[in-house]
Amino acid sequence: MLITPPDAAPSEKPLLLIVDDDALICDTLSFSMSPQFEVVTSHSRPHCLQLLARLRRTPELALLDLGLPPLPHRPDEGFALISDLLKISPEIRIVILSGQSDEGNARHARTLGAADFVAKPCNPVDLQQILKGALTFRTLDTRRQTDTGAPTLIGDSPAMQKLRMQVRQYADLPFPVLIEGESGSGKEIIASSCLHHDTHRRQKPFLALNCAAISPNLVEATLFGYARGAFTGAVASKTGYFEDAADGTLFLDEIGELPLELQAKLLRVLENGEYQRVGETQKRTSRARIIAATNRDLRKEVRSGAFRSDLYHRLSVCAIAAPPLRDMGDDKLLLLHHFRELYATQTHRPPFRLSNAAETVWLGYAFPGNVRELRNIVIRLTTKYAGALVDEGGLASELDLPDEPLVAPPVGDELAEEGGDAILTAAMRRLRQREPFNLDLLLDATERGYIEAALKLTHGNVSQAARLLGIHRTTLYNRMDSASRQS
Repeated sequence: MLITPPDAAPSEKPLLLIVDDDALICDTLSFSMSPQFEVVTSHSRPHCLQLLARLRRTPELALLDLGLPPLPHRPDEGFALISDLLKISPEIRIVILSGQSDEGNARHARTLGAADFVAKPCNPVDLQQILKGALTFRTLDTRRQTDTGAPTLIGDSPAMQKLRMQVRQYADLPFPVLIEGESGSGKEIIASSCLHHDTHRRQKPFLALNCAAISPNLVEATLFGYARGAFTGAVASKTGYFEDAADGTLFLDEIGELPLELQAKLLRVLENGEYQRVGETQKRTSRARIIAATNRDLRKEVRSGAFRSDLYHRLSVCAIAAPPLRDMGDDKLLLLHHFRELYATQTHRPPFRLSNAAETVWLGYAFPGNVRELRNIVIRLTTKYAGALVDEGGLASELDLPDEPLVAPPVGDELAEEGGDAILTAAMRRLRQREPFNLDLLLDATERGYIEAALKLTHGNVSQAARLLGIHRTTLYNRMDSASRQS
């Protein structure tokens, strides 16, 4: 949310966030980067998130170490912080500066959304150039998103045709819309360009609030505004997002992060438009249209008690699914061509080309980071291979491709039939008991058990655990993150 220290003077310099548990490295980088950037530093993931909640300006850039406490010899905290930062500010450009520089870590960091990966030690002058380059592409992306004449939904796949149909159905309706989709799948673009700028509301305000980016004790005042004297520091009355959105659109990103106590107040606004500023008794009426987005499975959140069922049903009357890139077939090539020409034109560089073999790899890649990952790959290829032909090896080094499994999975009809019979027998015995049963809880517990077993067998090595489980490392990280949220 607001990201400058409260006592800091306004600055025209881009704000750079540095996160490293080595105080000497933080001090050295702060000194060497300060001529070009306003710098704030942090030493751990929890401290960084607390810092972001206090500051008054969103950082344009972040320079992160992967090995952070409490596990400085593993990349887990660094990977989690990449996702945290992109939730708070999807436009932030993240550069990893880490001693944990094996190729698997670099690929996975880029898949999660990092713009670049730099191994320690790095010359400060070179690092400045890398950060300035990342900032340049961030500026280009910001301009692209504000250009309402630019194409927003690119592709002809069945998944994209279904998305266009849903957008046409809901665009001009007054009802709330819930956009569901994985991280990096373009939910805010759908909200801003398709459900606002391409409708009769285009001349009205479009306001976006990321519910994951704001301290829970500030959400109510931010949404509804507050009266003078409502709390310490409220020296004057202030309008909130609902009031400022007026007859336009209010986009609530990461709606699954909204505290339970505020979900009831949001439901009231959705049902009759009524709300109150914090510290006031006067009722006010909102005319804004609400669009919400989430990368969580809100049905599971409802079952676990983390999200109100009545609010979910009110939001999901008009639901849109942002398709993952792996389901979009040849649209991957159309997006490649779009971003390649866009960045080549805006950076005044000749576009790169893919060899036939590299193009085949591109079409077969799952893009677990979705369009955000694809865009970042195109940026790196534009930077490294301007005007050149990229072969299969050059492209593969930019992708988070799975390693070969440690052990080939068992095959054969006899084994499959035996396993199927055993599972069927156990299931029938369990269900005949007529005791309370929940299939989701059973599947979740089974998955957690296998993940824990694989991690123990591999002594915490996530890459090896993923190979034992026969899944991609990115998939394993996502499932571990989901399990930790549910526990």
